[in-house]
Amino acid sequence: MSEHARPLSPAHPPRSAWPWLPFALLVALLLATLYPSVAPAHTQIASTRLWPAKEYTRVTLEAASSIRYTVFSVPSPHRLVLDLEGVEPSPHLDALASKVTPEDPYVKAIRVGRFKPTVLRVVFDLKGEARAEVFALAPVGSYGHRLVLDIHPLKPIDPLMALVQQTEHQREAPGAAIETPEVDAEGARVVPISIDRSAAVPPRPSAAPAAQRPIVIVIDAGHGGEDPGAIGPLGTYEKEVTLAIARKLRELVNAEAGMRAILTRDDDYFVALGARVQKARRVQADLFVSIHADAFIRPHARGSSVFALSERGATSAAAQWLAKRENEADLIGGINLDVRDPYLKQTLLDLSQTATINDSLKLGRAVLSEIGEINTLHKNAVEQAGFAVLKAPDIPSILVETAFITNPYEERRLRDDAYQGKLASAVLAGVKRYLAANPPLARAPRIAQNAKSQQPR
Repeated sequence: MSEHARPLSPAHPPRSAWPWLPFALLVALLLATLYPSVAPAHTQIASTRLWPAKEYTRVTLEAASSIRYTVFSVPSPHRLVLDLEGVEPSPHLDALASKVTPEDPYVKAIRVGRFKPTVLRVVFDLKGEARAEVFALAPVGSYGHRLVLDIHPLKPIDPLMALVQQTEHQREAPGAAIETPEVDAEGARVVPISIDRSAAVPPRPSAAPAAQRPIVIVIDAGHGGEDPGAIGPLGTYEKEVTLAIARKLRELVNAEAGMRAILTRDDDYFVALGARVQKARRVQADLFVSIHADAFIRPHARGSSVFALSERGATSAAAQWLAKRENEADLIGGINLDVRDPYLKQTLLDLSQTATINDSLKLGRAVLSEIGEINTLHKNAVEQAGFAVLKAPDIPSILVETAFITNPYEERRLRDDAYQGKLASAVLAGVKRYLAANPPLARAPRIAQNAKSQQPR
């Protein structure tokens, strides 16, 4: 057979067929666009997490690749519907329903099922009307691609009104005792601590009368929820230690006449750094104390530290490294970068108020001196760096690194209930020493007036 008579192989279609190939490819592309169900599902959910809290409930889906989704709400009864496109069924997704507890303020139940050949539908049965914020997070740290759904109440919880109610309740029963059940590091219940308010130190004449305007201290338990913070050799999470110490410090502060404490978080959930600052300003806090547990790549590092904000750069390479690590909490915990917060923008622009930083240094020195009585100091002076959580322009703010959680000895101490109490007592002693020399301005009526003026009419 001659070369010209050789039959055409399947790989070489007749010349007349070539004009039809672009058209065929275009048709195939249109079919894939109009009917995505012909494409196989490929995304596998690797883990799911549920973080219920009074402020909001967060649901996190994690996968090795990005998750395509649509979300909408349905009334009567109130539901949120999350459609996951191209997602395969997985035990992790099926287990999401079992993570709902009766204590969840907003989610009653979760149902997962196949809606279309390549669409899995997740239905959130709600306990009432709510709003949802959904956003995707790129991989960071040990996390892969995450899809985050935050379920918020339509009317956000007002920390200012909560403070007013707390103050009025205290005014009605000034001599009542607080009974705080304490739990040790192993989860065992121990004898409750009874604090008698009637034995508290009377307020200073220069301070505002306690009945009108208490000294407000915002206590910030570092990390939380998706952001565990540092993890010790024994598996201790920084977020758990900071919350335990913050709660103890709150009880001690509330036992003092003319003083009230508010936590930026009172459970295991994530709070953005800017939101922590905003809460402090919202309640017109006199002081802001952020509780943390330090970490380092080598286990021998030890000691307590206190930090204040710096406008001109960090006072040491270690302080700069620590500030960078703490400021990455938003990336790890997960915030919606599309949300613009003009309040925080104003806060960042007002950082030229060096008087607040000077007061923060005074507060830091007082607290550092007291902590030095119960633990080795990592540095004998208050250090400074650009910590985002300390950027309230009108509130003296410090960050306390209680100890190195990556040091086995200090980790064991941080897990000890009694030692947590000593740390809380030391911080309060430092706060009281600072206030004795630097009483806050009397702004007595403003808290109640501002809270009541912002109530819906």
